[in-house]
Amino acid sequence: MYAIVFCTLPDDMMDQSENRHIERDSFLLMADLRADGMDGEFRIKVRNLSAGGMMGEGPVRIQRGAVVSVNIRNIGWVEGTIAWVQDSRFGVAFRDELDPNIARAKVGTGKDDDGFSSPRYTRSALQSSSGSVVRKI
Repeated sequence: MYAIVFCTLPDDMMDQSENRHIERDSFLLMADLRADGMDGEFRIKVRNLSAGGMMGEGPVRIQRGAVVSVNIRNIGWVEGTIAWVQDSRFGVAFRDELDPNIARAKVGTGKDDDGFSSPRYTRSALQSSSGSVVRKI
């Protein structure tokens, strides 16, 4: 599971128009969110991600200024503050910058022929972990 954590920023630092020039990666990624003062974790969709923040969507009733944590794939728990809310979507301003390319990287434990990692369950059932072919009887 992944989560992102948010912190509260002064209102003058959360002006959306000041941050619209920041490059964002648009994609769909599932994450978990924790919010101060709320019990449990909420499964959310990450709609876009930049070094300084993200847009999330999900069944959580959150208010602007709330401190949150988000568990992002390959990154882990990130802290931040809710910058804006519109219907089921919300923006999070991260406390510390992150590299959004890390979240896009493949998740896995073994190396494929192309040098990338892939989960064990995606490899052929007739191939052992050492790469030798297992003979079917």
